[in-house]
Amino acid sequence: MKEFNTFQKYFIEEFYDDYREGLISRRTFIRRLAFITGSMTSVVAAMTLVGCRPAELPAITEPMPEPETPVSAGTVPASDLQPVPDAKSPLSVPEGDPDLVAEEVIYAGQDVEIMAYLARPAAGSISPAVLVCHENRGLTPHIRDVARRFAKEGYVALAPDLLSREGGTATLDRDAIPGLLSNAAPERHVADFQAGYDYLQGLEFVDGGRIAMNGFCFGGGVTWRCATSIAGLKAAAPFYGPAPGLDQVPNIQAAVFAVYAGLDERINAGIPALEEALKAAGVTYEIKIYPGVNHAFHNDTGERYDETQALQAWSDVLGWFAARV
Repeated sequence: MKEFNTFQKYFIEEFYDDYREGLISRRTFIRRLAFITGSMTSVVAAMTLVGCRPAELPAITEPMPEPETPVSAGTVPASDLQPVPDAKSPLSVPEGDPDLVAEEVIYAGQDVEIMAYLARPAAGSISPAVLVCHENRGLTPHIRDVARRFAKEGYVALAPDLLSREGGTATLDRDAIPGLLSNAAPERHVADFQAGYDYLQGLEFVDGGRIAMNGFCFGGGVTWRCATSIAGLKAAAPFYGPAPGLDQVPNIQAAVFAVYAGLDERINAGIPALEEALKAAGVTYEIKIYPGVNHAFHNDTGERYDETQALQAWSDVLGWFAARV
């Protein structure tokens, strides 16, 4: 049977959960798996891996899906506040908030220029900073919103687009995005954040000794891996992402606040071994499981959003960063 890497397996299982819960169609499920695995034959292997019934398996003679051309949203007027599409959180910060400066930036990566979104307080003070890692959908309006939420709390927030090499999130077929992210080596994503960390160090309005990181789902997994690799991080807050290699846990110097969902059995199964490794390595950490909610409960543009627990998790992360960054 075909072997899948950590993020491929993570996405396969995640999209199967979405399919079973009726959040995505069978066509979308199979289409995304085809982009992740690279062939319709491998889609069969992927579906077998997660326990699909034979009747659910696609015919292996179906061709690979063709990428769709993204539909342009058109030009958005820049004069007024622009609420985030589908945002339900009372914390959502619209584009154009006068208390903030928010802009698209480009910084030098190891092999390519990285596109990113930068949000910071409008007041000209020197601030701590947060690196923000997006989910498997790429750099979406929601992740830009999260960056602005940090900026409202006094941080400079940098959210890189890990699809910069492929032309950027906005140019891509959204079903192809998980495949592009999971087929890239995790080391590439970590290197892009290391470069982002270095970029923040060079900004006159950033306190370079006070930088943290936050990420969600896939971005939670990248946050864990960055915590094992970027020595200067003061704190990290991964949300329900795949754990790093346990042999890498002793490299973590950041203080980690790990967020998990009580109903997310797939991800939570790895918590005991991870916690044992964190304890053995002497890492400063807290693992908090939020009751009655499922994977991606923080994303207020998604179907699993839970306002009560999302607000609590956000408050907990801010408290953790305030004490340690």
